[in-house]
Amino acid sequence: MISIFTAPKPFINPHIAIIQRNAIRSWQAIGAEVILVGDDEGVAEVAQKLGVQHEPDVVRNQYGTPRIDSIFDLGRKASTGEILACINTDVILLPDLNMAVERVLQTQKEFLIIGQRWDLDVRSELDFSDGWEERLQQEMKTQGRRHPRGGSDYFIFPKTVFNNIPPFAIGRAGWDNWMIYEARQQGWKVVDGSTDVNIIHQDHDYSHLPGGKPHYRLPESFENIKVAGGKRIIFTLDDCDLALKDGQLDYFPLNWKKFWREAEIIPLVRWHSQPLANLFYTIFHPVMAYREWRGRGKSNQAG
Repeated sequence: MISIFTAPKPFINPHIAIIQRNAIRSWQAIGAEVILVGDDEGVAEVAQKLGVQHEPDVVRNQYGTPRIDSIFDLGRKASTGEILACINTDVILLPDLNMAVERVLQTQKEFLIIGQRWDLDVRSELDFSDGWEERLQQEMKTQGRRHPRGGSDYFIFPKTVFNNIPPFAIGRAGWDNWMIYEARQQGWKVVDGSTDVNIIHQDHDYSHLPGGKPHYRLPESFENIKVAGGKRIIFTLDDCDLALKDGQLDYFPLNWKKFWREAEIIPLVRWHSQPLANLFYTIFHPVMAYREWRGRGKSNQAG
């Protein structure tokens, strides 16, 4: 069994409430154990109504945002499965996720499965009666939009890994990139499941965030990146080791871009040296490194 834990947004905005219930019900439909973390408005009621576990006592940061380390800790302790998944509560899962996990488990002991998503505008409660997956797949193919490669909205891993998580803020940029970095530098295989695992992100606005701003523009996102160790740890889906395609697990496709990227991150994933990582970054990206240096200089003068 896969144990999925998540920290939902408050069930106040009617549209947010609909898409979160859709997501949770899809997880139940594929046979996963579901754990809702946090005490935001409506979470306890939805957990009771849908018959899923609820862990309310999440630790929050100074802004009142739930912390990732606390979410992982509560989810891990409440779970009964040996495979864990942290998934955003606006994401619908399909049965192909189970098949992907089974395939990876055949050869890997410690791993992280991540991947791209499909974006879909969903405005109503979904029907999870017989044939629901076929109906959703058809809608995804005809109306969905492939999201650009970057971070990930789902993280699947064995219970034995990711025991030490920094105090990131949930729903802000940076922490998902750190997950990829941490797995690579620990030597756990990072699997790109984009081809075989179809996840559907239900569109929504940013009205739940301070000022209605996208998460990457909030101070907590900058603090996440600082806590993670700086900009060098911004790893993306292109930093995967392996790729799952048509049920076959193989090395991530190699091209010149991937070759040079792997050379650039050697100081981080093999030598665990931040100074050397900065040096390599300067060698591989001299213009960007110069701009970064200029930016820091201006910030210091302003301070």
